[in-house]
Amino acid sequence: MSRAVVGTKRKGTMDGSAVALSTPSSRRIWEVDAWRGIAISMMVIYHLMWDLVAFTGLQVALQQGFWFYFQRTTATSFILLVGISLVISYNRDLERAGTEKGLYVKFLRRGLKILGIGMIITFVIALATAFVPGFQGRIDYGVLHFIGTAIIIAYPFLRFRWLNLLFAAIFYVTSYAIKAVPVDTLAFVWLGFEPPNYYYLDYFPLIHWFSVVLIGIFIGNTLYSGGQRQFHLPDLSAFFPINVLRFLGSRSLLIYAIHQPILLLGLALWMGIVSLL
Repeated sequence: MSRAVVGTKRKGTMDGSAVALSTPSSRRIWEVDAWRGIAISMMVIYHLMWDLVAFTGLQVALQQGFWFYFQRTTATSFILLVGISLVISYNRDLERAGTEKGLYVKFLRRGLKILGIGMIITFVIALATAFVPGFQGRIDYGVLHFIGTAIIIAYPFLRFRWLNLLFAAIFYVTSYAIKAVPVDTLAFVWLGFEPPNYYYLDYFPLIHWFSVVLIGIFIGNTLYSGGQRQFHLPDLSAFFPINVLRFLGSRSLLIYAIHQPILLLGLALWMGIVSLL
């Protein structure tokens, strides 16, 4: 993977919590859901560690060593799954409809929905920064903003396979080129232009991370062309822990939405109990 969402100058919390697009079909592919379940579990673990460091003073280095690569692996997995799932969804929708006419509208609506949820999170964080004593941070273009945008703009790339590797390389190189461009505005942070000392809680710049989506689309068109598995794999979907991971993976957006409030509530209760002992 390329760039960690958590940099040495930043204080990321939700950075590795990208929520991959779920396959909207009853014919779910169990290994994709299981992989997504692993990723969502890793995300919860990482955020638990961040909360412990931030609110209890636990001395753990999250921005280097094991936890740095743990977070990076989590984020990359989610974004790859966005591309893979888009391919599966596109091919199955195309099979049902028999034509591409009207298909993009579905992707547009789905992308706008997720982008809208991201905007709500931006608003909530802004309110918290303004009114909650001691709270600092911002989310201008976080994981949900990115996924929503990626769903909208990925449609023309879904028909390509090897060509997406070239496109991915172009986006990847460009993302590092624009980092060297000095800016003093937040207007273009969504593309990857960062002003000095830019401070965020969650940041997935479009140009950089879209290269990972394109790699996911390549994987999807290689392993799941036509919306079906193109390799033999025994059905392990009913076995533990695969069945649990599948369940978690199929509900990744819901888990993303509720996990931090639950973690923070649990941590507050635990600290309150400890203070009384």
